Amino acid sequence: MNSIKLGFVGLGTMGAPMARHLVRAGHHVTVWNRSPEKSAPFLAEGILVAPSLPVLAGEVDICFLCVNRSEDVVECIEAMAPHAAPGTLFVDHSTIAPGIARKIQQDLFAEGHSFLDAPITGGSMGAQSGTLTIFCGGAIADYERALPFLKAYAKRAERVGGSGTGQMMKLANQIAVGGALQALCESLAFAKKAGLDVAQARELLAGGAAGSWAFDHYGPKILSEDWTPGFSIKNQRKDFSYCIEEAEAIDAAIPGTIVVDTLLEQLEEEGQGELASCLLYELLARVEKPYDESGDE
Repeated sequence: MNSIKLGFVGLGTMGAPMARHLVRAGHHVTVWNRSPEKSAPFLAEGILVAPSLPVLAGEVDICFLCVNRSEDVVECIEAMAPHAAPGTLFVDHSTIAPGIARKIQQDLFAEGHSFLDAPITGGSMGAQSGTLTIFCGGAIADYERALPFLKAYAKRAERVGGSGTGQMMKLANQIAVGGALQALCESLAFAKKAGLDVAQARELLAGGAAGSWAFDHYGPKILSEDWTPGFSIKNQRKDFSYCIEEAEAIDAAIPGTIVVDTLLEQLEEEGQGELASCLLYELLARVEKPYDESGDE
């Protein structure tokens, strides 16, 4: 397995620790990032850094991507595919539109390559600890080819169906995440306005039926007023835009997601889009209400 050459594109909050897990597992890894300053620590650690995407593509058997929007993935794939050896497998960990994932798969297949849409969940903490969950969409053979490497940074990586289904599962995940985020922030903001001890409320509620990943991981950030992003408001809203688009396409009702997106939009308009999504707590805890009784802004 160690003779297989891997590429990793995107060394941000999630991608950097994921790439390092592959290196620590003994795999041959070459990395690339759009902004060179994020590649510099890897170079200093003796990890191969490609000078460009075409060069990286020509040197690897499997290439993992963890970038941002649909257009970023398309741009990277278009730069690499013509220079990749026949049969190269591209595994995308970004959260993008399912329709775009399906088109990428079709285009790569026509060029003799393979593609797996494999979005991740578990936050920056999951990336650092190697305990992510991965939703894989694509051919069974491609999933099985990627799985031994996914295990380097995932506690669970499952195939959920054909091309694009990994992204659809991620959107279902983001709908649940949005609801849990609102429940946490709304609950603690209510406790604060009621004059309760917010730290005590977080601890007691997290241990009962109200408990959730959000209470366990975002709750402490709220108490310490730590708004550094594991996952930013801007990125949360990016994912919500895909959720809303797909919900309209399949005639699914996601009213809670739309409410949370509207509230986060207010924070983004205030210039706070790069901060953690749990900053929603501060918006809800303000003296004035962020919306009227009808739910409108």
